[in-house]
Amino acid sequence: MTEIRPFRIDISDADIADLRERLARTRWAPEIPGQGWTRGVPVEALRRLADYWGGEFDWRAAEARLNELPQFLTEVDGQTLHFAHVRSDNPAAVPLLITHDWPGSFALYLPVVEALRPNFHLVLMSTPGVGFSGPFTAPGWNTPKIAGAFHEVMTRLGYERFGVQGSGGGGAVAVEMGRQAPERVIGAHVHGHITFPSGDPSDFEGLTEAEQGRLQRLQDFRDDKMGFNVIQSTRPQTLAYGLHDSPVGQLAWIAEKFKEWTDPSAELPEDSVGIDMLLTNVSLYWFTGTAGSSANLYWEAAHDPAAWAPKERSTFPLGVALGVTDITIRRFADRDAPVVHWTELPAGGNFLSAEEPKLFADDVRAFFRQLTA
Repeated sequence: MTEIRPFRIDISDADIADLRERLARTRWAPEIPGQGWTRGVPVEALRRLADYWGGEFDWRAAEARLNELPQFLTEVDGQTLHFAHVRSDNPAAVPLLITHDWPGSFALYLPVVEALRPNFHLVLMSTPGVGFSGPFTAPGWNTPKIAGAFHEVMTRLGYERFGVQGSGGGGAVAVEMGRQAPERVIGAHVHGHITFPSGDPSDFEGLTEAEQGRLQRLQDFRDDKMGFNVIQSTRPQTLAYGLHDSPVGQLAWIAEKFKEWTDPSAELPEDSVGIDMLLTNVSLYWFTGTAGSSANLYWEAAHDPAAWAPKERSTFPLGVALGVTDITIRRFADRDAPVVHWTELPAGGNFLSAEEPKLFADDVRAFFRQLTA
């Protein structure tokens, strides 16, 4: 059961034809005129994306680009896990596991592979329940279990010490990997990292203007943009029927997050990462039928009694990169582990590797350079 098997993506012609046929038969919901994005994805914006997906988008070209990365499958605790493993030619390269956030995928790291490869042996994980690491075969895949499974993958690859990098929920996995085995984790680099006040009033003393702005963004997010979280953490299976059956439903569910979580200078979701990258990412969810299992990640987090309990500060070095939409406050992040690297970037949002690949790669290199010099 510890076998690592080579894997190539090969979506059938029938599945591609089925997608296009479903897109062509979309039953479009009416909308109240003049509301823009205030109530969700506008019909005009979604139709434009759907028309491109069903007509001009070339899945075979996207598939070929993904297959340029050596990919593998292995099984941990009964769950198939997918990853790309790109070895460096540099004998001093650092093994680096990268884990993505919902609704991302390993595809969002394509733009940074060549920039990172001279310095790192890259292991680009597909989060359990997402893409070719899904669907789930059993409950219980919360953040600690995912972190433990990723440790097992690195052991099977022969990496005893390594770095980790993660965005959003992937950042939480990266931090948990450091907490579980600080002697193995050289350091954890995160962005889009979510940190919360402890409830102690002293948390808010002496905050800078920038930190107060991040705290306000956190509050605005909790007040106005948590609908997806409420649904996915309470009724993921009910949601799954609509997203699994309707490609436009799946497209809308993901495109909205690319609109809300990316650099606000991007007017439309596709402006942030490019329309082909956006649709490659959405297609991975669609072709693998993992809308429901990816939503279940939120159910597991919400029903994990230990998820929000205070945790002992670990010893692994933590590096934090902040895009312009970030809500991380340094003193809160420092409770997890000592923050030894802190960068406030001039651009980019939650999907930083695809939005600003140079900024992302430069910061990852800078963090690990100080740890391995």
